[in-house]
Parts: sequence; structure tokens; C-alpha cells
Amino acid sequence: MIPVGITRDGAFVLEEDRPEKFAMVADAMPEVRDNGTRVLWPEAGGERVLHVRRADGSVSEPMPIDVVLPILHGPHGEDGTMQGFLDILGLPYAGCGVLDSAVCMDKHFMKVVLQAAGIPVSPGFTVTSADWASSPEHVRTSAAQYPLPWFVKPARAGSSVGVSKVHTADELDAALRVAFDEDDKVLIEQGMAGREIEVAVLKGMPGESSRASLPGEIVLTRDFYDFEGKYLGGEGVDLVCPAELDNATTAQLRELAVRAFDAVDGQGLARVDFFVTADGPIVNELNTMPGFTPISMFPQCWIATGLSYTDLLTYLVDTALARACACRRRRLLAQICDSTATAPPPCAAGPFLVCGYEPADDPDPPRSRCRAGTRELPGGGRLRPLAARLLAHPGHPGAHRARTDPSAR
Repeated sequence: MIPVGITRDGAFVLEEDRPEKFAMVADAMPEVRDNGTRVLWPEAGGERVLHVRRADGSVSEPMPIDVVLPILHGPHGEDGTMQGFLDILGLPYAGCGVLDSAVCMDKHFMKVVLQAAGIPVSPGFTVTSADWASSPEHVRTSAAQYPLPWFVKPARAGSSVGVSKVHTADELDAALRVAFDEDDKVLIEQGMAGREIEVAVLKGMPGESSRASLPGEIVLTRDFYDFEGKYLGGEGVDLVCPAELDNATTAQLRELAVRAFDAVDGQGLARVDFFVTADGPIVNELNTMPGFTPISMFPQCWIATGLSYTDLLTYLVDTALARACACRRRRLLAQICDSTATAPPPCAAGPFLVCGYEPADDPDPPRSRCRAGTRELPGGGRLRPLAARLLAHPGHPGAHRARTDPSAR
């Protein structure tokens, strides 16, 4: 396990493998600090290994990478930028990809996509800082078309940061100021009366359908589910899993959660948050990197469904490797179909090859462990996709974890 942290200045540093260092404490929030080390990522197309330049300038031995767990929240973590970086490097990673991460990070475009798929969302509208600066009265008039209370939230922030509940119209200006401090695009939404229900979704293995957990419920006696209630143990929040729902509603929520996940082209995992109102369920949002402590709703929903915490993490690693295998296979087969191709380029080396190339003169080629089997190549030789399974270990907030365990071969 290689814990990689990112400082506020964007430096990749080698972190300590101590999860307790990143405990959420109200008066001392965790932070990755610059310890003088620098993580040297592999070159694109090269060996899947990390090096670390230590504070004294010396460079570590290569550390092989099997899969990256991007355990990051917020901008540059779950908005597709880190996922694109890992794609460029050709590193397998757990969780969602570039498109679904970007869409779900921007609540405006998430709602556009869901509405296009016929999925109900909270009524409301989007305001930019330019709109507010040029025509504040028009914004106030537009908001007045919706019943109070309203929720004012940044379009591209997470964890309820910058979110305000507006009880009266004269609170709107202050709520917008708070939201615009986080983003220049803000949503004003009608508050929905109903139960807050969450469903966990996992992408299936290549060729398999996505699947949803049993629903869980957030029971509130505080004003709304804010940052303190989510992460700092604030009073007035009770997580109930599985939620007490009739079978028909449970089935409807699970089906709608998968539809929402597939609508945004979900590639890894997501928590789909609903309001269950008198008129039926409404999707509030999708979170593509939900809280993942053992007591968080996402793992609790899967535990209630019959998937243990360890098996859940193992599944995420397995699907990351399977996705990388499928992607690499498509690229190699595309080269094979090219009339000028004589053999595929060598694959990235590591403790676990995702795909390997058997030369024609190999006297004892290893047996393929992938259902796709082997395929003859022009000029001799065979393409042999390999599947690898890793044992997973829980990560900690604020760090990537690039996993390696040669004993799991």
C-alpha cells in the first residue's frame, strides 16, 4: 500500500500509512502537508511503477502499482481531473471515470442529464455570479416562483459546503453570497418535503448490469444535513439502514438509482440521494466518491444487502482491473486489425499484467486466465488477456492509495 497525499499547492507527497492522522476533528481538520518528498509518477506507456524523491534528494527503488484508489473529495478530486490524469498515465483506478465524475460534480449539468433521461429532480434554476451582479432583482423574482423554503447551493462544491437553507425571501441575498464564495455558479432549489433516502450503486463487471443496494435513510431532527451533521458528529442525525420502506417503494428506488447511474454513464460507484415525497421519489444528487468509512451510508447499504466492507473494497479493485483489461484489449485489438500491424507493443510491466503478449517461439506459453482466451496475431504469437484479483485494504481520507501486494498473485 503506497499512500500518496496532495498538498494545497498541488504537490504529490508520500504520506504516512496512518489512517488516524486523517481523523475528522472539528477544531483540527486533517490536512496533507508538504514533507519534502515528491512522488514521481510513471511515464505514459512505461512501466507501472512509482518512484519517490526523498527530502534529501535521493530517489527510492521503483514501487510497482496495480491499481489506484483516488480517495478524494471536491474539486480536482472527484470532478474528472484526477481521473483524466490517471487515464493519461495508463494507470488502472477504482471509481468513476472522467465524464461521469465531471457531470455529477456539476449539479446543474447532472440535473440536465437526469431530466433528459426522464428522471425526476428537484425544481429550481441556476444562477451565475454574472447574472446576480447584472440583475439581482430578476434572480429574486425567479426564486419567488417556488414555494419556500429554498436551498441555495454551489454547483460544484461537495459535502454541503456553502449550502444554505432559506426560510424567508430576505435571507436569499446572504445565502447567495455564501454560495458564490465557493463557486461562480449556484443552484436555487425548492425545498422538498419528504424522507431522505440513499441508495448505493456499483457498476457491474464488463458486460454486466449495474446493481443497487437496499436503501438507507437519513433521519434528521436538525434543520438540514449540513457539513457538521455529515462529518463532525453533529446532533440530530440518525442513519437507518436498511430503511423501513414497503417492498414496492424499495424496488422503485433501486431501479431508479440504477437508471440515474447509467444516465450519467457511471463507471465505478455512486451514492444516489433521493427525496421520497407524497408524489414519489425525486433524485437530489449523485455522489461519485461518497463517504467510505465503515459507518458511512454507502458501505452500510451494501453491508445490509449482504456485501461485507472487505468484499466491497475487493469488488472495487476487481472492477478497476477488469475495466483496464477491457480498455487495453480494445486498443490492442484495434492495432491487430490494422493491416500494417505485425505485433502489439509490449504492455506495461508490474506485479500484475493486465494483458500480456506471448511470442510465437514461446515453448511453454502460460494458460490464459481470462474468459476471452487467446487470439492469434499477424506474424505469429498470441494475445492473452489476464485477469488479476487483489485483496483490498481500506484507505483513508485525503490520500490516494496505489495498491501492491505480490503475495496476491
